[in-house]
Amino acid sequence: MRRDHHPFWAEKALAKITELWAERFLLPHFDAVGVEPRFSGPHYIHIQGPNVRVGDHFHAFGTASSPVSMAVNPYDGGAGDGEIVIGDFCVISSGVRIRSALSVRIGDNCMLAENCYITDADWHDTYHRIYPGKRAAVSIGNNVWLADSVTVTKGVTIGDNSIVGASSVVTRDVPDNTIVAGNPARTIGELDPAQPISRRQDLFVGGRPYEAFKDEYDRKRLEGNSLRSWFLSRYRPKRST
Repeated sequence: MRRDHHPFWAEKALAKITELWAERFLLPHFDAVGVEPRFSGPHYIHIQGPNVRVGDHFHAFGTASSPVSMAVNPYDGGAGDGEIVIGDFCVISSGVRIRSALSVRIGDNCMLAENCYITDADWHDTYHRIYPGKRAAVSIGNNVWLADSVTVTKGVTIGDNSIVGASSVVTRDVPDNTIVAGNPARTIGELDPAQPISRRQDLFVGGRPYEAFKDEYDRKRLEGNSLRSWFLSRYRPKRST
């Protein structure tokens, strides 16, 4: 399908159904959730284990082919030794996996692109191959951007505003305002801290509500769509649809 043929009213109705589904079946699996979370494909977002907490305006996008998964080690100590804590205004894309046997903490305004993997444990050691292996806490600062398919390994700290290039493997600390890439990731650039940097919270604070912003975007994107065009696009598609 070349474009989305949903009428705007249908898009709003589906969004409401998704919100109700998430409230009933997904949110109870978190230990804490901030205000106004938003989920796309909530039935493809999997939470396992205790101590998973997210802040205000948390957005996550799951798909059938690339579900989101956040799992805390459920074995040590009976109630689980790990934790996953995500700050305010963060977005997690499809295919993201976060695994914790100790502590994974992600700051505010962070963006995790598709298929990122963050872990604070090896899960199996070289010789002692019994779960969960060596562990060391992971800390990701504020306003960090992890590009497509980034891996962050145990014991890593990533500083505020830093960017990790696509398909990179981060095995050592990244300072504030630093751009890294590669396997293992190395510094390829620096950000000027004197330059203003936009943040995801700018969509929610100091302006009109996010819902109004999204409604305007969806109205323009779906302009001219009708129930008939939506039906035909699904059941009698043509090259022009």
